[in-house]
Amino acid sequence: MSTAIVWLRRDLRVHDHPALVAALAAHERVVPAFVLDPVLLSGRFASAPRTAFMLGCLRELDGALHERGSGLVVRHGAAERELPALALEASADAVYWASDATPYALARDRRVRAALQQDGVAAVPGPGNFVADVGKPRTGSGKPFVVFTPFQRAWGALERRPVHRAPMRLPALPPALRRGALPTLAQLGVCTEDTLPAPAVAPGETAARERLAHWLAGDIAAYGDRHDRLAGGTSQLSAHLRFGTLSAREVEERARRRGGAGAAAFVRQLAWRDFYAHVLLHHPHNRLLEHQPRMRALDWDDDPALLAAWQAGRTGYPLVDAGMRQLRASGWMHNRARLVVGSFLTKDLQLDWRAGEAWFMRWLLDGDVAQNNGNWQWIASVGVDPAPAFRRLLNPALQQRRHDSDGAYVRRWVPELRNVPDARLTEPWRMSAAEQAAAGCTIGHDYPAPVVDHAQERRRALERYRAAASAS
Repeated sequence: MSTAIVWLRRDLRVHDHPALVAALAAHERVVPAFVLDPVLLSGRFASAPRTAFMLGCLRELDGALHERGSGLVVRHGAAERELPALALEASADAVYWASDATPYALARDRRVRAALQQDGVAAVPGPGNFVADVGKPRTGSGKPFVVFTPFQRAWGALERRPVHRAPMRLPALPPALRRGALPTLAQLGVCTEDTLPAPAVAPGETAARERLAHWLAGDIAAYGDRHDRLAGGTSQLSAHLRFGTLSAREVEERARRRGGAGAAAFVRQLAWRDFYAHVLLHHPHNRLLEHQPRMRALDWDDDPALLAAWQAGRTGYPLVDAGMRQLRASGWMHNRARLVVGSFLTKDLQLDWRAGEAWFMRWLLDGDVAQNNGNWQWIASVGVDPAPAFRRLLNPALQQRRHDSDGAYVRRWVPELRNVPDARLTEPWRMSAAEQAAAGCTIGHDYPAPVVDHAQERRRALERYRAAASAS
């Protein structure tokens, strides 16, 4: 009996699963498998919230596979060791998976391919993680793109693979095969459930598809107008795209079918996701270094106290603090808030963007190396899609007035400011003593005074960027 392993990674679903569909078409028996790799669980960007979310997705996936007559096989260890061993145990002659774009994934996949081929097992990578093939777009001169808009035009013209239905039934697992078990967080040595934030979204494919259906039926229509509204207006599908409980290709197709200006604006965000994967695929050094060589001369400050204030949401700037507290409490942050807190870290506090990248990867449910790196380099004005630093130097008070005009977002996440009048909410330190007393919020006691002066730091940041550019 011909047997294949489907190596699940960031595609924890049964709907629109190209690797699963391909394996079923070519083999009589299929073994869905997930490898818990300690390098990812406890490595550079380890994250307890994201690990908990992943385990929730895996538990539901196991149930969906079981309903179809199969189940999830779990192994612990390095993939290049565990997959050949599993192939031997299951008498498998091929391993299928969805290709990824990060330097770690590419190196790991090369090791896995070599180990499988040494044992005579075919390695069959394919699509599944992105809307389109992120390796294909090229400029007119044949180079990878480093500017988004022309990338989007080329991306839009790429051929799309078909969207697949979920299989109704799956072949049973080999009867003697050791299934393995999904661990608890405590067994992984990560943490315990009671130390985690309450996740912004529920894990698993069922929750993902319900959220997508609700989004397409209603709020997507206003996305173009409301996506910067801090108290709402976005899909919150990012964690599901990160773990592949939703297929980005299916999301694109259904959004295009929905149609309208809001859907078009939403599809543009899927293009940004593919763009940053394209960038990291072709510029793997970006994971550690600024994409722009001249910006590697930037002189970053080193101030642990300021970094701690930013991490804790205690900077004295309400919108910055609301975003950082939302991150810690829910494992998610509105994209507009991400831009504001990123600009504040790098251009108000003058701290290295890599500190922000690491903090986000620690807490974000949707933490994705390519997206997080690309976005941090973008807001720090050191990455691709370049623009002068002043264009991405955001005034937190002005951003708050524009995108949280009624104060709903700030008051939710910074409750000590809930009674501050709207007119003072963007800059509460300007309240008089009488106003502070009336609001029940004493600046410097109930809520911190600003840790820096935005106007002064803006000037200093621009000088630093000019100095780095002139040094090149």
